[in-house]
Amino acid sequence: MNGKTILITGGTGSLGQSLTDYIIENYPKVKKIIIFSRDEQKQFQMAQKYPEESFPQIRFFLGDVRDYDRLLRAFNGVDYVIHAAAMKHVHLAEYNPDECVKTNILGAQNVINAAISKNVSSVVALSTDKACAPINLYGATKLASDKLFIAANNIKGLNPIKFSVVRYGNVFGSKGSVAPFFINHASKGFLPVTDTSMTRFNITLNEGVKLVIHALENAWGGEIFVPKISSYRILDLVEAIDSKIKINITGIRPGEKLHEEMITTSDSFYTYDIGKYFVILPARPNFSIDKYIDFNKAKAVDKGFSYTSNNNQSFETVESLKNLIETQKEFF
Repeated sequence: MNGKTILITGGTGSLGQSLTDYIIENYPKVKKIIIFSRDEQKQFQMAQKYPEESFPQIRFFLGDVRDYDRLLRAFNGVDYVIHAAAMKHVHLAEYNPDECVKTNILGAQNVINAAISKNVSSVVALSTDKACAPINLYGATKLASDKLFIAANNIKGLNPIKFSVVRYGNVFGSKGSVAPFFINHASKGFLPVTDTSMTRFNITLNEGVKLVIHALENAWGGEIFVPKISSYRILDLVEAIDSKIKINITGIRPGEKLHEEMITTSDSFYTYDIGKYFVILPARPNFSIDKYIDFNKAKAVDKGFSYTSNNNQSFETVESLKNLIETQKEFF
């Protein structure tokens, strides 16, 4: 990415800021990083961390992915787009469905159209485990978004642009995630647990960043990249925070799953193991699958394979969760 211009929608979020840190550190000759978001206060705060006199390559661009004309202007001269902007809180999406659709679906289509119009080289869209067999509106809108980005590879014509998607679960310590919520709530003397058998996938911000960069640099167009990550049991997280704290069972919330899913049995027919990651290919890719398999040393997974947080081969322990809390608390 040295010598390139990268734009991050939703760039003031946890992942956007971590991506900025990573790019600055690992690609010192990057031409420009454009932070595109609609929250002026978060832009102001992020600009304090990256003052213009010390980081002239970082630019802040106020705008909303719902505004196509603003995207067109922001995408001028951009090589790579990382689409992280989304309305993501499940309960807020259920209460404000039209707003969620406008941002997550219509906004996604705006990003696609603007990227094609402005000859962007590559676009990576961030997805979520909730887009896999969705049971809530947020997941349904992200599934629709994923489908739009994958299908965009079929409508680009002779434009060499590549669209791909990365899908992952809980980002440990990110804003709104369960670990900082539990830690802040512990002062009340109890923790609200929806179900004691609940499991969650676990990925750190740094791992999420590396997945995005991998997709940006290696996508052929049309892939959904899924990381091989560990899971944790919700009661192990509780014990890592305070082994003696009282637990209140609240019951599973509307739109919440007992276990997270990232690859369904229906996806298995198009899913390949490429080493550090799984990749779900489109049913009709615009490249040779045989060449893709050969180049990436990919192996087809078994038919009927699924990847869920409860059938994972790797689980965090109470001790490893304690270490994660200690090492990731700067993001809380």
